[in-house]
Amino acid sequence: MVALMTGVALAGCGSKSEAPAGKVAAGAVEKPALKLGFIKLTDMAPLAIAREKGFFAEEGLNVTLEPQANWKVLLDGVIGGQLDGAHMLAGQPIAATLGLGTKAEMIAPISLDLNGNAITLSNRVWTLIEPALAKGPDGKPVHPIPASVLAPVVAKFRQEGKPFKMGMVFPVSTHNYELRYWLAAGGLNPGYYLPGDVGGTTGADVQLSVTPPPQMPATLEAGTIEGYSVGEPWSQAAVKKKIGVPVITDDQIWHDNPEKVLGLRKDFADKYPGTTAALLRAIIKAQQWLDADGGKNRAEAVQILSRSNYVGADADVIAASMTGKFTFAPGDTRAAPGFNVFFDKFAGYPFYSDAIWTMTQMRRWGQIAVDHDDAWYASQAKAVYRPDLYLAAAKALADRKVIPAAAIPQTDGFKPLDTGFIDHVPYDGHKPNAYIQSLKIGLKNGQKVTASGVTGG
Repeated sequence: MVALMTGVALAGCGSKSEAPAGKVAAGAVEKPALKLGFIKLTDMAPLAIAREKGFFAEEGLNVTLEPQANWKVLLDGVIGGQLDGAHMLAGQPIAATLGLGTKAEMIAPISLDLNGNAITLSNRVWTLIEPALAKGPDGKPVHPIPASVLAPVVAKFRQEGKPFKMGMVFPVSTHNYELRYWLAAGGLNPGYYLPGDVGGTTGADVQLSVTPPPQMPATLEAGTIEGYSVGEPWSQAAVKKKIGVPVITDDQIWHDNPEKVLGLRKDFADKYPGTTAALLRAIIKAQQWLDADGGKNRAEAVQILSRSNYVGADADVIAASMTGKFTFAPGDTRAAPGFNVFFDKFAGYPFYSDAIWTMTQMRRWGQIAVDHDDAWYASQAKAVYRPDLYLAAAKALADRKVIPAAAIPQTDGFKPLDTGFIDHVPYDGHKPNAYIQSLKIGLKNGQKVTASGVTGG
């Protein structure tokens, strides 16, 4: 991948054996002053709350939070050392470690949240599909809305000689893979990546392109794209501006899917183990605060996030998805208690199986150009996702009665068989190749992407 590529809940427990604990220093913080990057999205909340509620300070840390222009700039800042770590797309530390873009050894010692994204369509497209949608007794569309409803619209665009374009935030983002999964589940091909290509439009029925999250509504309004996949509050911003209609949340595409992680350089964690442990403890405390007592603190969190130095969107726009509900259109607000999950359902634990799922999608669409055996996927996941670091921090908090011991999963690092996808295809993190083979649209064993299309297999 070229330079742009530089810049992914547990329904039950698996094996009761724990992931092996690594050597984590329990001593003093070696580097108390830290600079962490973030993108202006609701799911950066654990970092904002850790700072504003004093959790960083409690752990001996003086943390500066700096918004970044886009995901590439953010990742480059961490790799280059201008940032000590960042609110990061789950796919970014994986891609960097694999060498998809600038090669850098990165780790993800904690997952920041579950869910939090949605797919929004332009008013023009909504007008074309809405009459044919199944309606409930209240006259409102039945959810989840499948991507198959777009097929006649895509065909209409093709007949008119125009590509059907949608936006996502970054080539290795969960937003990209969720949008692709939704489209493919509906029979539409979102395209393949050629080696060294960040466009991913080879053989595409729907062309996807990159737009930074805060710019999504303006790009949609300008007519450059007909829809997008993005984290909140930028789908709710489209609702408020009346320029688009969210049609599905990522939780409806993959139930309780992992979203952002804390991304660190491996050498940072190795050099500053006490600092890393303190950082994780502070974030875990913030995650617990965000989910405490059924979300009693969410209204306060909304006010904090609305500040210009954090997300900077209107409080009512942030609240429209962060307080147990989600607005799909004016007059169509639905209960969504699990749209943002930060602590419950073992949200913070970095499961190997989540990292492997991300890599299956990289292979499915050609970002990983060749086949690898199942053991390769597991070894790559274990190099990046570090539950040993998470467990050390979480257990220290549990020992001090700060978090309940029951909030720490007893697991081998893999979730049980996952059937929470919109197409009901089961996913077993121990068998990534069988999973890739089971998906109707996407590369299969032995296949490669060339300029003329998919070959082999």
